[in-house]
Amino acid sequence: MLGTTNSVVLIILTVSSSLLFPISEQYSNCSPINPMNITNCKKLVTLGAEFGWNIHSNTEIDILFTIRPPAKWIAWGVNPGPQGAEMVGTRAVIGISQPNGTLAVRKYNITSDTKLGCRLKPSQDFDDVIVKNMKGEVKPRRYMSIFATLILPPDQAAYNILKLNHVWQVGFEADDALMEPKMHSTSLQNVDSTETINMTTGRGLSIGHRQHHLRTVHGILNIVGWGTMLPLGVIIARYYRRYPFQCPRWYVVHVSCQIVGYTLGTAGWAIGLWLGHASRHYSFSTHRILAICIFAFTTLQMLALRLTPTKTDDYRKYWNMYHHFLGYSLLAVISVNIFQGIAILKPNKTWLWVYVGVLGMLGLVAIGLEIFTWTKFIYDLYRGKKSRLEFHDGANRSN
Repeated sequence: MLGTTNSVVLIILTVSSSLLFPISEQYSNCSPINPMNITNCKKLVTLGAEFGWNIHSNTEIDILFTIRPPAKWIAWGVNPGPQGAEMVGTRAVIGISQPNGTLAVRKYNITSDTKLGCRLKPSQDFDDVIVKNMKGEVKPRRYMSIFATLILPPDQAAYNILKLNHVWQVGFEADDALMEPKMHSTSLQNVDSTETINMTTGRGLSIGHRQHHLRTVHGILNIVGWGTMLPLGVIIARYYRRYPFQCPRWYVVHVSCQIVGYTLGTAGWAIGLWLGHASRHYSFSTHRILAICIFAFTTLQMLALRLTPTKTDDYRKYWNMYHHFLGYSLLAVISVNIFQGIAILKPNKTWLWVYVGVLGMLGLVAIGLEIFTWTKFIYDLYRGKKSRLEFHDGANRSN
């Protein structure tokens, strides 16, 4: 049993690790509108954004930044600060959608006052970076793109094209008349929209990039462990123990499912704790509290492997009631927390539909077996009652 359990755990962790350490980054075609003949393009890790560039020299580059609508404004910029790629200190190029369908592009210096809610106004020029040839293109329901040429200051390590800090963003509110973009969302996708890129190779490195893959592993482990294996173990225990089916090895299968589910779920929970501890800009207290409760009470359930009362103990029936009630309650809380995690992460919709499919399949199996159980119970009850009546009738006739 333990050999099978370890094999399953190893397979799933191997698949997860392939997501954690991707072989190569995903590249994509440049925007359909490409007036600068951009040749280097890549898909960025968040917001469905694409970034393209040309290098003319160590100090002069063309950039192309594209987002799929809907959006009111889009932004891209470079940050020379010692803290690396972050919002404050960014020299940004922002395009704001206008009522006439065009995209007005301006330069903005993002300071710490912006985080306090102060108005963000266009800048005339930056102290160090020269930005020229700014353009914007909009194709309704297809893309929004901004273009610019940047001349970086020479002999300055902060603007080294081998490790250039760049930031991108999307917002849904702006003041058209004042050319003032309003605050963007603070979701994970928005907060993690930073990267340190080597523009000669296209390779990017960022905390957001690493955490993105860790969140993917966290989600997979929790969905497979808490959300799939534990409910499957409950179904085995309920319907294959004595009635309506009697499987001699039901306990081994039940315990194997629970061990695999608990192992994977605990690994996912530990990664989630690390992600929460590592995050500086956000906290999801409800998701975290539910996860801690799930781990604590699931651990309590797993103690049943050693602490189950014997069949002769007087309080065995009360322990069974507690064990079953807590188990069913945990399944409900687990489902709620997984859906909340998907809402926080905002991954590809495939995640949501896969988990809905898993829940639907498990639910259909449970409902089908429950209907079969009651049908069989009523039929056996009726047949037993009929047999007793026939026995009494035969006895009366013989008398």
